[in-house]
Order: sequence, then structure tokens, then C-alpha cells
Amino acid sequence: MAWVILMVSGAMEAVWAVALSQSQGFTKLQPSLIFFVGLALSMGGLAYALKSIPVGTGYAVWVGIGAVTTAAWSLFRGYEAVTGLKIFFLLGIVGCVIGLQLVSSGKVD
Repeated sequence: MAWVILMVSGAMEAVWAVALSQSQGFTKLQPSLIFFVGLALSMGGLAYALKSIPVGTGYAVWVGIGAVTTAAWSLFRGYEAVTGLKIFFLLGIVGCVIGLQLVSSGKVD
């Protein structure tokens, strides 16, 4: 269950990152509210997951999911140009996230 929560928390990282960008320095109310809710859910889920997933692995997976989701959203919405190299490197991050999950023992000291 911790892995599922960690993955959802990583996706919520993308939600708050996009909302932060759209809040224009917290001058727009709706994206600012989405930012704070997304941030709380993302950090809360990360904190819960780290009770049973080692911090190095958990944090790397959380950041990787958030980074890939945020970048994919930006490419999909046309905020950034889609290039083969961007897709290649984003897939590399996905591969690393999957690899970290596969080799994680799940033991926390």
C-alpha cells in the first residue's frame, strides 16, 4: 500500500508544481488553493510512505514521478516543444523509478 500512496503522492507533486506556475506568484486564488491542497496531499502521502519505504528510494521515486508527470503535462499542453530527446530522457527517468521499486527491500532502519 505504501508504494501506491507514494505514486499518488508523486502525481500530486505534479499537481502542485503546475498550480504554482499558474498562480503567478500566488496572485491568482484558484491555482494558489490547488497548490496548497496538492502540496499537503503530496507531502502527507510521502511522509506516510516513508514509514515503510527507505527514504532514499522513496524520495527518488516521488521526485521522479513528479518530474515526469510535470514534464509530460507541459509537453502535452504545448508549453514546451516535444522532441525525441525529451521523450527519451523522460522514459529514462521512468525506467529508473521502476528499477528502484524493483530493487527496494522495503526495510526501514
